[in-house]
Amino acid sequence: MRRVLFVGFAVLAACGRRAAPPPADNSVAANAAAPAGLLAYVSNEVSQDLTVIATARDSVIATIPLGARVRGVHVSPDGRFVYVALSGSPRCPPTMSDADCAKLPVDKQKDGVAQIDVTTRAVVRTMPGGSDPEQFALSPDGSRLYVSNEDAATASILEPTTGKLVATVPVGTEPEGVAVSPDGKLVFVTGETSNNITALDPENGTVLFHVAVDKRPRDLAFLPDGSRLYVSAEVGGTVSVVDVAKRRRIAVIPLPEGSRPMGVRVAPDGKRVYVATGRHGTVEVIDPATNTIVASVKVGTRPWGLAITPDGKKLYSANGPSNDVSVIDTDSLKVIATVAVGQSPWGVALPPPPPAPILPH
Repeated sequence: MRRVLFVGFAVLAACGRRAAPPPADNSVAANAAAPAGLLAYVSNEVSQDLTVIATARDSVIATIPLGARVRGVHVSPDGRFVYVALSGSPRCPPTMSDADCAKLPVDKQKDGVAQIDVTTRAVVRTMPGGSDPEQFALSPDGSRLYVSNEDAATASILEPTTGKLVATVPVGTEPEGVAVSPDGKLVFVTGETSNNITALDPENGTVLFHVAVDKRPRDLAFLPDGSRLYVSAEVGGTVSVVDVAKRRRIAVIPLPEGSRPMGVRVAPDGKRVYVATGRHGTVEVIDPATNTIVASVKVGTRPWGLAITPDGKKLYSANGPSNDVSVIDTDSLKVIATVAVGQSPWGVALPPPPPAPILPH
């Protein structure tokens, strides 16, 4: 959205340990000898960089400068690249008026999607990503990248192997969240002010249908079998459940009073749905078998972007105001670590889990 509501986790000391801040020398070269293992990538919107976390010990091993406002971040299915959405549009917090925001400088030359080599931690190329790219998703094979263009009410389709822009298509107004079905046959984009999600053909971007959801949808995630979508609604304070085959909303899950839900992630086994509640300061845990909340993890203020390890054992949350990432053990549902990162972390990315079998539905 135009006014970015930052996320944050002020985690109590009793809930976990706090990792040391990044080293004084944050250059890529200084961190070239990083240990191997599963890595998490955090996009820091204000410091305009990417923090690399070694998940084995939940500590920072590198910071990659990017020189533009950064938000959406994903790891390619083969684990070779990290993609980061870059924007030259200004950051306008909720306290800023529309008039004051309009006075801030805009640099459209910074708009794009950076492709970063995970081995060298260097930017391979910056691809055109349409106007003001915010969130995006990749096809299951990594051959296509689908980007929401917040200020243009469009979605852009990129070809990462060539860096070319394949198509730009109209979607709902103020698009943000993007999700690709596990079988790669559908792409969904949220429309924050049209209060719907738009289904696209993944090859050419043709609009297939729309589904009405609750107010101001921000993020969405599929169950592993592709049968349902879970869509967070910031203003509605709910999660909409969409039956993909029936093309309609089948349930609305109310969240605790004061929730402003943002990020949504589904466990690799499909048995839990995690929702960051923004200003309410929790991660809510939903059982998709009953579409009810079964647990709530108190984590601090404004949790936003979420990511889960491929084995489903740890959940990571980007926490804007506190400039850190919280790590939740998904068995105990407790915060086990807090990692200091850059300024205003927005999103977190981990390699995706292996594809699950696609069942008919």
